[in-house]
Amino acid sequence: MAVKIGVLGLQGAIPEHVKALEKSGAETRIVKRVDHLEGLDGLVLPGGESTTMRRLMDQYQLFDAIKRFAENKPVFGTCAGLILMAKQIEGQKGPHLALMDINVRRNAFGRQVASFEADLKIEGIADHFNGVFIRAPYILDVGPDVDVLSRYEDKIVAAKQGHFLTCAFHPELTDDTRFHQYFVKMVEEAQNK
Repeated sequence: MAVKIGVLGLQGAIPEHVKALEKSGAETRIVKRVDHLEGLDGLVLPGGESTTMRRLMDQYQLFDAIKRFAENKPVFGTCAGLILMAKQIEGQKGPHLALMDINVRRNAFGRQVASFEADLKIEGIADHFNGVFIRAPYILDVGPDVDVLSRYEDKIVAAKQGHFLTCAFHPELTDDTRFHQYFVKMVEEAQNK
């Protein structure tokens, strides 16, 4: 039976994540309310604007529910999702969900006009992966339990810690589903534990 993975549906490339997950063999559900988390095996936090997403999570009472969900279920954050998952955000008082032992820099590669694509090597996923960077953050440093999966110009742009996966770019904006397949596999493995 296929795993069920939710995509936080408040902002960002929601349909693109749904499509990539379904192509990777998962069932999907767009999460806009707390009860939408019920019965899910994993969750994707898409890109968007992290401050706006946090405000909407608070407004819909999703913040604490997602923190509880993440205690034992896999979560994959892309771009703004990475910022939401970080325990530390440079220049910001406190974190959001604080799921991963990472310190991030927001909009680290510049504004929207400075968006770019780069060929990335991603540990355990691909030797060549087209990374689409849009107002992207990057990870400044990681804790001892975090595996760095990819770097671009020496900056950390993908990482994994336990059942958490994150990247600074947008794999959902390409036709390459290998990153999503990797997350689906993580969710399947977590189910079998």
